[in-house]
Amino acid sequence: MKTNPHFYPVILAGGRGTRFWPLSRKRRAKQLLALDGKQTMIQQTVARLLPLASPKRHWIITNGDLRPAILRQLPKLDPKQILAEPVGRNTAPAIGLAAFLLLRNDPDAVLGLFPSDHVIGEPERYRETLRQGIEIAAAGENIVVLGIRPTRLETGYGYIEAGAADANGSLRVRRFTEKPDLAKATQFLAAGNYFWNSGMFLWRASTLANALREHLPNTAPILEKIAAAFGTRKFADTFRRLYPKCENISIDYAVLEPRAAKGEGLSNIFCLPSDFGWNDLGSWTSLHEHHARASNPADGNLISAAGSFCLNAKNNYIHAPGKFVAAVGVSNLVVVETDDALLITTLDQSQDVGKVVKHLDEKKMNELV
Repeated sequence: MKTNPHFYPVILAGGRGTRFWPLSRKRRAKQLLALDGKQTMIQQTVARLLPLASPKRHWIITNGDLRPAILRQLPKLDPKQILAEPVGRNTAPAIGLAAFLLLRNDPDAVLGLFPSDHVIGEPERYRETLRQGIEIAAAGENIVVLGIRPTRLETGYGYIEAGAADANGSLRVRRFTEKPDLAKATQFLAAGNYFWNSGMFLWRASTLANALREHLPNTAPILEKIAAAFGTRKFADTFRRLYPKCENISIDYAVLEPRAAKGEGLSNIFCLPSDFGWNDLGSWTSLHEHHARASNPADGNLISAAGSFCLNAKNNYIHAPGKFVAAVGVSNLVVVETDDALLITTLDQSQDVGKVVKHLDEKKMNELV
């Protein structure tokens, strides 16, 4: 299958993954963990994209804590293209910097924005969707978002409202809605024209650069100056000095929502309805559900340990490598052990695990984060 030689995957890998504490830490975040197989999440992300772009066309935006581990995990990628932000400034400056960098050498560059820590169940169908999206993005000043068909009521995701079908096989985007309440999510699911926002976007680098110049006029010139220094001895100092001056804003708020507000047919934002087994593995609960669907244990217990015994126990997720685990009369628990910490919560409450990390940060218990 023909691939676009101007396609560049840009993978955002700076998050801490606090909801997977205590396994996830500052220097070993979620994307560096092997939560779904032998490869880590970021290794899987790159492997899925390699049939579409060679290693020399991959870019990764991360932070100083994670860059050394990413370099070890992805030795085939060019170290110069694994950039560590001096400070976190959300997704708009990160992806914007990549756009300005790519434009220096390839005016026809088509940029794909990808999270580093999602699961894709059907990689070939995923790549077919991306090929279609790359073609749409390359055809003009178009922005393409991969929209996931909802399979359940969900208040933890952003939604895309899709409108009329376009001749290119996509749907025109009417608006983006951030995490809705239960009533709205129920309406969205019933309506049939709403999709989960996967966080995966495609556009020409020039399209994104122009959008940033329009919507972030103070930040765009800063990113251009940083990009102009790339490849010189001044780059590290320029990056460290100027990047903190960028606005701290997501690409959704900075560009996508204002563009969508122009109205269907005027924004040039297209949604590709997608069904390739996507899961963002956002919590211990979603990880339990993901593995339970794959292995379908009769009692719902998923235990990673040296051995286990269960009696009147069901729907538990227990991670205690090297230990024998006995679960007696307990249900819906999450238990995760590391050398220096023990997490005990329930499947219903695991979304709140990030609050543990916030507490540890506030108490300056740095050895545990």
